[in-house]
Amino acid sequence: MEVLKNKKTLQDFIERQKEMGKKIGFAPTMGALHNGHLSLYEAARKENDLVISSIFVNPTQFNNAEDLEKYPRDTDRDISILENSGLVDAVYLPQVEDIYPEKTESQRYDYDGLENEMEGKSRPGHFDGVGTVVEELFRQVKPDNAYFGEKDFQQLAIIKKMVEKKQLLINIKGVDIYRAENGLALSSRNQRLSEQRRDDSKIIFETLIKVKDWFKSISISEIKEKVSEIFANQENMELEYFLIADENTLKEIVKKEDENSYRAFIVVNVDGVRLIDNMHLD
Repeated sequence: MEVLKNKKTLQDFIERQKEMGKKIGFAPTMGALHNGHLSLYEAARKENDLVISSIFVNPTQFNNAEDLEKYPRDTDRDISILENSGLVDAVYLPQVEDIYPEKTESQRYDYDGLENEMEGKSRPGHFDGVGTVVEELFRQVKPDNAYFGEKDFQQLAIIKKMVEKKQLLINIKGVDIYRAENGLALSSRNQRLSEQRRDDSKIIFETLIKVKDWFKSISISEIKEKVSEIFANQENMELEYFLIADENTLKEIVKKEDENSYRAFIVVNVDGVRLIDNMHLD
């Protein structure tokens, strides 16, 4: 596996691969890698000649400086995980100046309102930061296919919209949420939880399973009430929000219509660690 430590090294590498006509699959990360990330590379391996990862903790998508500071970083460990997986041909480790050559600030994006729902309500500018770094990485890596996990479903929708509006010739592929044995969606933030709290947090997945069943028979207002009751009784857990939204617009709904697709979204703070999850509803 090649380790590409700056933009020039990456560009030389990509140029060689393109000359050989290789199809490139790419999944950008912020490091703190786990099996959820590897599931992206498994998907990419099946559809591409070459698989590239990147590791870059993007400062412009953090609203909270403390959250940025606490974000887990262990590049040597991450490189070892990628090498041992046998799934990745190269990893790009850009410096801040490779992504932001002038000022470390975001571009402004119009995602047709997707950015104003859910996470966008509490994290202003977050998706401008996401769009800025992903667009720049796409322009540097020049992938044919790019892979993102459905755990961050809103981010996936945002990136699809950005690619559409910028007319980038890249296929965006969503990959199913990778879960621990107890159902907890794998996340880099989980590393900040004790083993006991990770086990306790399985209630998030268990709740979504119940929601999927309730969605068939009771009203959305009743579902929301039941979810609130579940987390009101959990020690050291705070339900930040739960909602059911249209999968295409991400707008919260109060009543379902048969022809639309819906998804449940939930955010729970566990001992101060913010966990997000979602589930498609039939």
